[in-house]
Amino acid sequence: MNVIDAVNTRMSVRQFTAEPVADDLLQGLVNDAARAPSGGNVQPWRIYGVNGESMQRLREFLATQPPIDEPEYEIYPKGLTEPYRTNRFVCGEMMYATLGIEREDKDGRRRQFAHNNDFFGAPAALFCYVDRQMGPPQWSDLGMYLQTFMLLAVERGLGTCAQEYWSVRHKAVSAFVGAPEHEMLFCGIAVGHPDPDAPINTLRTERMPLDQFATFL
Repeated sequence: MNVIDAVNTRMSVRQFTAEPVADDLLQGLVNDAARAPSGGNVQPWRIYGVNGESMQRLREFLATQPPIDEPEYEIYPKGLTEPYRTNRFVCGEMMYATLGIEREDKDGRRRQFAHNNDFFGAPAALFCYVDRQMGPPQWSDLGMYLQTFMLLAVERGLGTCAQEYWSVRHKAVSAFVGAPEHEMLFCGIAVGHPDPDAPINTLRTERMPLDQFATFL
């Protein structure tokens, strides 16, 4: 697969099949993704994986824990300005439209959002942590690691969904995976085989035209 094909194919999968992901495949992808760029070769990412039986134990454990924690960082800036606010709004409207959930259907939207807590049915997941001493440059390295992982997953026939949702359940996740206090949970990634029949997986979000975000001198 060409890189551009993986870039254009990658999407946030929000419904997975029950088909398992082999442990060696998941571990190989985690290892290969570590070739991602990292300033000063610091390699600040710390990854915890759950798959198969451990995923089942995690689901059972989460059901016994408080449903929400105070997040340790702002997922979106307060007072988000344009064009970012509209980009986010349109994405949400497009997603719920694939499911036939109207804007007024608050219960329907809450039910769909709750699927985050089940990894959208994925059989495997990763949790990406960063040492609390790290700053914005190292957080950007996390993004490059995650993108590299997600593109490699596409190459291997898998789908992913990066979930910052898990920042509001960081205490439960950290207790389960045994992350030390000096590591902060950034996000989770659901991993599995996309359900080709799920309407929500038809969503393809828009991108701004080149001249709206790039200037060439």
